[in-house]
Amino acid sequence: AGMAVRVKVLPSLRCLFDEPVQIRVAGLRPRQAVTLRASLVDESGELFQAHALYRAGSTGELDLSRCPALGGNYSGVEPMGLLWSLQPKAPYKRLAKRNVLTPFYVDLEVYEGHGDMSCLLDKCTNERWFLGEGVKRISVREGRLKATLFLPPGPGPFPGLIDLYGSGGGLVEYRASLLASRGFVTLALAYMAFEDLPAMPESLELSYFEEAVNFLRKQPQVKDTGIGVLGLSKGGDLALSMATFLPGIKAAVSISGSGFNSFVPLRGDGFTLPPHPYDLGRMKTSKESDLIDFSDVLADHMDPATWDCRIPLERSLAKFLFLSGLDDRNWKSDLYCQDAVRRLQQHGREVEFCSYSGAGHLLEPPYLPLCQASIHKVLGVFVHWGGQWREHAKAQEDAWLRIQAFFWQHL
Repeated sequence: AGMAVRVKVLPSLRCLFDEPVQIRVAGLRPRQAVTLRASLVDESGELFQAHALYRAGSTGELDLSRCPALGGNYSGVEPMGLLWSLQPKAPYKRLAKRNVLTPFYVDLEVYEGHGDMSCLLDKCTNERWFLGEGVKRISVREGRLKATLFLPPGPGPFPGLIDLYGSGGGLVEYRASLLASRGFVTLALAYMAFEDLPAMPESLELSYFEEAVNFLRKQPQVKDTGIGVLGLSKGGDLALSMATFLPGIKAAVSISGSGFNSFVPLRGDGFTLPPHPYDLGRMKTSKESDLIDFSDVLADHMDPATWDCRIPLERSLAKFLFLSGLDDRNWKSDLYCQDAVRRLQQHGREVEFCSYSGAGHLLEPPYLPLCQASIHKVLGVFVHWGGQWREHAKAQEDAWLRIQAFFWQHL
């Protein structure tokens, strides 16, 4: 009969989403075969699940940080594999947190044997939060700004960050709330496809982003040593433009971005940066899956005819970090990143960059599972983002630490 089987999450059932946990099962028979399953239902009711096959050790203990999975959604020793390999029941769904005031609940179950999952031995629930203890969330509608401010607990002063997502638009808060939980005052900023902001604006105004910088700088908890900005995809080139054209930006991170202005003209004071030429006629549709491949839509970035769209990064006094995935199927972010890095290095500028083999376009905070394809909110088509499961998961863990270390160093 032995002792009851218990599944445990250590150090606690409650944690921040970006925190690794230890998953252990006690009370099994020596060498007992079991299946572990993780399940998560997102806010729209989509079910995400992962499972893996394990065998207990000689003492009947199972510790995912030491025991290899023998199959399922991943294999080998992967302490957080049950999280990063979560897959949607319906295809092409992306796991993203809409309301950061509530956690994701991850149910962890242990079943007898490898196979039918009919005999449940034990289960528990890991609460994974996006808002640390004492972090404040403040909705900002001041002037033209549509944003959310996240304040770490305490008087500070803390380094200040502006967080930008891509051309899918909206006001995306979960990365900003996690960064605030790590000690940054963070402003998540919407700039298209949100409230009365158009889905495809005729142009973007640099003065809008300047308003955001000024708003953040005047917060009493923000250090006065300069602001950081990070952006993904289209947000990446906006981050670089802000660091180039706006005073007060000390450090910029581009994730899967480019060194030229993409898709929408950017209007500054007395100048307009045109969008890099593109032709949607060069979209390719995959025969098997009906997914859209955008990677050939943009004109060749080495053609001098496109160079008036380049962001003159070399004029900036900011520090830069570029991150890209070598398996980005959305666009050639690694080539665009190399081009920007080379231009900065030619001008003797300090720049850090990291390209990850097997990583796709959507480099997110760690343990959010890879989304290889999903609907693009603005274009209304299913887009291929790329990425291989394990490599992408490792890249997200590394990138997250790099981003924080970079901002701590330069702010």
